[in-house]
Amino acid sequence: MRLDVADNVVVAVDSLPAGFCVDGVVARERVPRGHKMAAAAIAAGAPIVKFGQIIGFASRDVAAGEWVHEHNVAMGDFARDYRFAEAARVEEILPVERQATFEGYLRADGKVGTRNYLAILTSVNCSASVARLMAQEIERSGVLRDYPHVDGVIALVHGGGCALDVKGEGYEVLKRTQWGYATNPNVAAVVMVGLGCEGFQIDRWKEAYGVEESDTFRTMTIQEVGGTRKTVEKGVAAIREMLPVADRARRTTRPAGDLTLALQCGGSDGYSGVTANPALGRAVDLLVRHGGAAILSETPEIYGAEHLLTRRAATREIGEKLVRRIKWWEDYTAAAKMQMNNNPSPGNKAGGLTTILEKSLGAAAKGGSTTMMGVFEYAEPVTAKGLVFMDTPGYDPVAATGQVAGGANILAFTTGRGSAYGCKPTPSIKLATNTPIYEKMIDDMDVNCGDVLDGVSLDDKGREIFDLILRVASGERTKSETLGYGDAEFVPWQIGATM
Repeated sequence: MRLDVADNVVVAVDSLPAGFCVDGVVARERVPRGHKMAAAAIAAGAPIVKFGQIIGFASRDVAAGEWVHEHNVAMGDFARDYRFAEAARVEEILPVERQATFEGYLRADGKVGTRNYLAILTSVNCSASVARLMAQEIERSGVLRDYPHVDGVIALVHGGGCALDVKGEGYEVLKRTQWGYATNPNVAAVVMVGLGCEGFQIDRWKEAYGVEESDTFRTMTIQEVGGTRKTVEKGVAAIREMLPVADRARRTTRPAGDLTLALQCGGSDGYSGVTANPALGRAVDLLVRHGGAAILSETPEIYGAEHLLTRRAATREIGEKLVRRIKWWEDYTAAAKMQMNNNPSPGNKAGGLTTILEKSLGAAAKGGSTTMMGVFEYAEPVTAKGLVFMDTPGYDPVAATGQVAGGANILAFTTGRGSAYGCKPTPSIKLATNTPIYEKMIDDMDVNCGDVLDGVSLDDKGREIFDLILRVASGERTKSETLGYGDAEFVPWQIGATM
């Protein structure tokens, strides 16, 4: 495939043997499937162009028909033309009565859930085992059988909460993340448990958000209650009292505008930017037209493609905020003696991706084509409709944690190498970029986007994804939910030194 008339490389749909002729160009060596072949001679130092965009520079002369990958491609600096808000437009949003619908849980604050969980949050890693013991005891007791409208009790534990600057950025991120999960519409009730002496104090957190104890919110610390066994018993008792309250929730018909879709890609390959990501982008365009929101994230994985988003920003200020986050990441990685091109991963490269620029151009396709309505900090509540961007790392569990904290009630995750992932309390829909990985990992994958290579249009695949999003939002289980994923994937972003 040649993806753009300006490209000087083509993508091998299947492995090309040496001697294979493509549009008059003979492959000089084997080109693995999903990888690139030079469609013409490329001089040393000249740009390598894919998607009509620069993905790197030839590190030496590259002959026509040569395999193009790490051995002959290098990163290089080049100017991005941000053209802020140049392509912004007023989106056509369907009136509520014409929007697609799903069956969701309307909460008292007006948000709508797609699932109905009771969550055990922890202020610090020191209370993680107690939280897990509470959840295990509830599961072992069989009491959940009496509450069929509750999807489960989940212990969302993490590795931080202490030895951090309590006035620093890392503390603020954890504070927002915990609050975002406590108020996510897929969570009906919360127990929060701490140790007592940690840096992240529950009382300070409650004061910051004006939280009080109620029949759907309880807190406790191990030191105050009197040890592990007593805290587990107290937590289990609190959960038993909360379950009847949570079980009162019932699904009602809601417009698609109540959906906030998190967008993720992991285990990406050379097909990601050709099949699953642009197909998901078509589904995003549909969701936006039906009044919903979609959160594009993973800032290191839009690096080099940010100029395509700034042009779609609703205002110059929104575009400039995205560029400021890019600059923050350049400083952040430099301080850690890293490079932005440390991404792609070895698996990404084996799948055909050569540089972060190439990966980013494919990843950005998940965002579709509509106007970018806002840029949000990690775990910040998403208050805008339409396509928005949230600053997160590229590491999928950390990125998705920020999105769910921001209010995402459903998630779509594309993968070409075969990522295994789930995200309680938010259901995760897995989209395979190619047919072989879909068939090989059929128990994990919900949608095969590989048939785009066989002629299925991106519009048709986008409609298929959009329809599945509505069904999953209404209660249909995803493959990752059936397998039981999601309890261990709560990973807040830790910024700053561990003291």
